[in-house]
Amino acid sequence: MSATAAHTEYGNRDLALTGEILRTVVGSGLHGIAIAGTDDHDEMGIFVEPANHVLGMAGRFEHYVYRTQPEGARSGPGDTDLVIYALRKYLRLATQGNPTALLPLYAPADAVVVLTPLGEELRALAPAVLSQRAVRRFLGYLAGQRARIGGQATPAGRGLAARHGGRARPELVARYGYDVKFASHALRLAFQGREVATHGRLTLPMPDDERERVLRVKRGEVRDVTRVLDEIATVESEITTLLETGRTPLPPSPDLAAISDWSTDAHRRHWGWTSA
Repeated sequence: MSATAAHTEYGNRDLALTGEILRTVVGSGLHGIAIAGTDDHDEMGIFVEPANHVLGMAGRFEHYVYRTQPEGARSGPGDTDLVIYALRKYLRLATQGNPTALLPLYAPADAVVVLTPLGEELRALAPAVLSQRAVRRFLGYLAGQRARIGGQATPAGRGLAARHGGRARPELVARYGYDVKFASHALRLAFQGREVATHGRLTLPMPDDERERVLRVKRGEVRDVTRVLDEIATVESEITTLLETGRTPLPPSPDLAAISDWSTDAHRRHWGWTSA
């Protein structure tokens, strides 16, 4: 790990870049809710580990991280955050339904930075990866963002902020009455969780109407936090109903057998091995 006044870096850059099969933009820019001069730039990639790290004694190498900010500092306008996951770790995150890990599978062509034939195959696995498990993770991440909004119009909201250490950005609370950035992410996760539960897909950037509603919150144009919390709760309830009634095209769990078979074959081909 390297952490200097200029940047933070973890892992072996050369191994990650040499084995990289896919990288896309993630974060606000991919969702279509970036605001010029306020957001950083995020990318996520996937690489195949060398055989000696998987089968030999070289040790597990699961990710490489590069940030233009020093350790512990929050990224801001103009900063870049990059994480490149080993394929096996990435598949664990994606099949668990991690909302951010799903983004490289659905990013549009203009957001793709690196794409190899194996990367194309990985993106084609999206239907096998997506499941009701992902929808529940969207709900979990939504709850985490909502709990950090702060500034509250309700006693329940004040309690949530206190239990989570008051992590709302004080400058945003002072200006708007609540952390509009956390609120916008909670609303985004609600809309996207509903789309995944309803249609079994993720549209990126977000559809125009929902994107504009999220942007209005992020820009501080909705000054009453109760309105935002109510909309989040309404969409959250719709998602829960879809899951509880089975009115979703998604299977309960991802197709782990198909994903595992592909991963095994992908590693063999990347290493230049013939199939057994």
